[in-house]
Amino acid sequence: MTRKQRYQAVLQYYADQMPHATTELDFGSVWQLLVAVMLSAQCTDKRVNQVTPALFDRYPDAASMAAAEPEDVYEYVRSVSYPNAKARHLVEAARMIVGEYGGEVPADMEQLQRLPGVGRKTANVMQAVAFGRSAMPVDTHVYRVSHRLGLVPATANTPRKVEDELRRNIPETLCADAHHWLLLHGRYICQSRNPKCGECPFDSFCPKRLDHSKLNG
Repeated sequence: MTRKQRYQAVLQYYADQMPHATTELDFGSVWQLLVAVMLSAQCTDKRVNQVTPALFDRYPDAASMAAAEPEDVYEYVRSVSYPNAKARHLVEAARMIVGEYGGEVPADMEQLQRLPGVGRKTANVMQAVAFGRSAMPVDTHVYRVSHRLGLVPATANTPRKVEDELRRNIPETLCADAHHWLLLHGRYICQSRNPKCGECPFDSFCPKRLDHSKLNG
């Protein structure tokens, strides 16, 4: 099977089975989505969803977070990974949003990446989920699945290279959905240590390219 045919098979399957995919993070506003995505770095969505109800109750918007101190926020996020850094970044980002963007999370990709603690992946998630734009965030799941299914070559050895390769092969109108399809496939089926190949709808043509499927750094 050619790479083009693999793309067609994967995209068609999920377009039929899961036409309206979205994030599993719980949020009630663009600001809350940004907070949840920032907290989800190297942490499970399940853990983040356990933390955010109390956090959002205390800090429902950027203005309330901007008035806090990192040590205040830390008490709410202490059970996630890297809580000290994330608490600091949340407060710093909130203050920038209030001071420079009138309290509203910016929709521009470059402005998003200016926010403390916001890298390209987080900015791309905001583009796709919050603002409905064509974007392809690449996290560890998307990176792994893209390599194992042979959707990208071994030379695509950074998240940005995987992103660019996927965007070249996935129609713009499907990019945001395809991100969620690949992510969820990696989270529940093509798992890092014990992939569930027997449950995989693509097992018959998956080349199982494991050597370059792990993202380091």
